[in-house]
Amino acid sequence: MSPELATQTAIRLRLVATPAVVALVPAASILDRHARPAPDPSVILGEDIAVDDGRLSRAVLRVFSTLHIWRREPGLAGTKAIAGAIRDAVHAGRLPDHEGWQFGDCYVSSTRFLRDPDGETAHGIVTIETIAVDKGST
Repeated sequence: MSPELATQTAIRLRLVATPAVVALVPAASILDRHARPAPDPSVILGEDIAVDDGRLSRAVLRVFSTLHIWRREPGLAGTKAIAGAIRDAVHAGRLPDHEGWQFGDCYVSSTRFLRDPDGETAHGIVTIETIAVDKGST
């Protein structure tokens, strides 16, 4: 399994297991999907990039995961609340190992909030950085 997919899966598992997140976004609306309109509200597991962390073993990667928050609202308050719940969930502890990958130092490195051009939808972008270690290579 790729480090990006393993990280995405571990992040989703954390989010759907966090009551504060699912109180704002139903677990069924936290998904990997490529279509609009997104469910309202939703967290769409988006783009990823993995960068070699520069260690000689080449078994450690830094994964940058992008999550898109969508919510139909006139402002950005609800979208910001969802981003805050995601931040708290991610910072609650290490992500569980998944499919041969172990995770460390997982944190929200940036958030951004936008008004969609449709005039009705708020959009949040959360970037999560995670250290992923290939347990089969160590």
